[in-house]
Amino acid sequence: MNARPRRPRGPWRRALPVVLATFALVLGAAAAAAAPGHQAALSAASSARTGSTIGTGSTVRTASAASCNPEASSLSPSGPPQVTAGSFMAKIRARGILIAGVDQSTYHFGFLNPLSGQIEGFDIDMIRAVAKAIFGNPDKVEYKAISDKQRSPDILSGAVDIVAHTMTITCARLQQVDFSSVYFDAAQRVLVLKDSTANSLTALRGQKVCATSGSDSLAVIAAKGAIPVAVPYWTDCLVLLQQGDVAAISTDDSILDGLAAQDPWTKLIGPRLTNEPYGLAISKQHPDFVRFVNAVLQQLRTNGQWAASYAHWIGTPVPAPPPAQYGG
Repeated sequence: MNARPRRPRGPWRRALPVVLATFALVLGAAAAAAAPGHQAALSAASSARTGSTIGTGSTVRTASAASCNPEASSLSPSGPPQVTAGSFMAKIRARGILIAGVDQSTYHFGFLNPLSGQIEGFDIDMIRAVAKAIFGNPDKVEYKAISDKQRSPDILSGAVDIVAHTMTITCARLQQVDFSSVYFDAAQRVLVLKDSTANSLTALRGQKVCATSGSDSLAVIAAKGAIPVAVPYWTDCLVLLQQGDVAAISTDDSILDGLAAQDPWTKLIGPRLTNEPYGLAISKQHPDFVRFVNAVLQQLRTNGQWAASYAHWIGTPVPAPPPAQYGG
């Protein structure tokens, strides 16, 4: 246990770690029990790309490491989103449901609402828009609750069609999976308790800082001289911080804002450490689906739905959506 001075703790504060740990267990139980659709079944179930070819069907598209630009690495739309014969979208439609890998514990982006039993958030709105474009019905989604570490493996294995999971587009990840155009811009920062005197990640050198397994945040923590502590989910990090087992949490500010909203005794500190452009992850075997998803995202940027989702889940003022950039 950390011996540094701590803020006053009333009965509610003493109980909060237990409450959140219990909530995480409730999420897991609800994930196993939820039904397909918007109350869908939730089951808990990197080097750069090489070459420079673009293919269709089962042909893999690759790009050289030297030319890798994560924010302009995706395929441009072929026009409005259309389900054409023989396409991967047509196979999804024939199956009757879109299978999406999502988070269930990141407030604002992908979380299981214990009151409604539905999985909700900004990432979920992106998936619902894709489902609506395929089926005409945004509820035709099966959500698979996965950890950060499972994101690329589940795409590679075909366990999911798409991943919406606060997933940063990086050159290393582009070796394994394709991404949509950027749909959200985040930046890595640091979350500490309000009584902490630290003002940056560098000030936490030699101290334990939490992030999830499979996140690119761990490498940044280590590079700044702190001791990375890896856990499956961000709510696990919050409990460790509340209990004094770690000095801080460091990851995307979008995720940290959600954790801070759950615990008013925390605060964000320090400058932006990295740029974190989010994309929807898709198999390299389905470039037609990448183009389709990008067409959907472009509609959301221009018809006001992106802005409405941002205002609802993240707040105001609402920035302009990240402009679409493509690499092919």
